[in-house]
Amino acid sequence: MALIHAFQTKEALLADVRKSQSKLSGFRIWWLGQSGFLIQWKGKHLLFDPYLSDSLSLKYSQTDKPHVRMSERVIAPELLEGITIVTSSHNHTDHLDADTLLPLFSRNPSIQMVIPEANRAFVSERLNCQFDWPKGMNDGESLEMEGFRFYGIPAAHNAIERDSQGKCKCMGFVVEFGTYKVYHSGDTLWFDGLSELLAPFNVDVAFLPINGNKPERRVAGNLNAEEAARLGKEIGARLVIPHHYHLFEFNTAEPSEFEHFARLYQTPYQILQLGEGIDIE
Repeated sequence: MALIHAFQTKEALLADVRKSQSKLSGFRIWWLGQSGFLIQWKGKHLLFDPYLSDSLSLKYSQTDKPHVRMSERVIAPELLEGITIVTSSHNHTDHLDADTLLPLFSRNPSIQMVIPEANRAFVSERLNCQFDWPKGMNDGESLEMEGFRFYGIPAAHNAIERDSQGKCKCMGFVVEFGTYKVYHSGDTLWFDGLSELLAPFNVDVAFLPINGNKPERRVAGNLNAEEAARLGKEIGARLVIPHHYHLFEFNTAEPSEFEHFARLYQTPYQILQLGEGIDIE
């Protein structure tokens, strides 16, 4: 099957990011594939959960669960410049990929990283970084860095898993900057209390997965298209952008299904092509 082509890649994507870097009003969003989103605000760049390698395809190529790529890679991580903060919502490789993060760190030596505190030892080992370097969070906590305030939201992937000290291993983040708030879910199913946790934030943009939860895939699941559209409506998000699809053949969904339910629930939405950016004013 031919790879799904991106809206823009490499130098075209970088040029698109650079041209708005001095803009002081609003903020901008680019989808980099899977759950990776780049936020630009007042010349600063927040990068959510990037996966920009083929490490999983290589790892599983000779197994009974091959990770066959569906779409082209938007950009090599070593080309991304000026990244202020990067997140990892949990320890799965498509959210914590050494082959993505180590080149990114080399290109951006002053970068900072936000992780669930429960994952500190795992992150330190995988990335071979100083144990106390990442900024750790738990649900119900907040953390401010470089003008971005992070609020920890638990994620159920598939359950809300905690370490021996009660700290969440899988998380989402509400991030407030200026007058704006965005919610990146990480990977999560719907759980009791999720919409009640999120509604008071009045988020402008919610990034929600749509690939669903199918045990036969033998991987932890996510919201499906209907649930993502309904959650966006319940929390009053001004815009929902779906993610976590069109990367691997065995674990995907069609954004047209999400579009159907978003229209049904009258949920404001935008489906981005790979590498595509939008302005939020």
